[in-house]
Amino acid sequence: MFALNFYSPLFVDQLRKGRKTATIRLGDKSSKYKKGQIVWVTVGHRHGPRQRIFTAIIDEVDVKPLRELTQRDIERDNPEFRLVDDTIHFLSHLYSRDITLDDTVSVIHFSEVIEFPPLK
Repeated sequence: MFALNFYSPLFVDQLRKGRKTATIRLGDKSSKYKKGQIVWVTVGHRHGPRQRIFTAIIDEVDVKPLRELTQRDIERDNPEFRLVDDTIHFLSHLYSRDITLDDTVSVIHFSEVIEFPPLK
């Protein structure tokens, strides 16, 4: 089982309400995440306890230069962002390095899997 982990608890509300349905990760993650793969969506710090928010299915993994992000990609990752510059600033802070429009990113789209009790 793989996890899509988010470090900030600020994302929990966005995830639970279905406002965050994608994540933009630095680099090519297409070998790690595949369309149709089931993952846990978790929140917590690296090497620390994490909370599972829900189980999800990977809908799509798009690998592209950061300059090719669409507004839809950006808003699905963070509903508060509108511009590529917002994403560059956030990723630069997250990865503690300068990020440019030429950097490769993976946009991982996911949907919550609703688990109903078994039928009797």
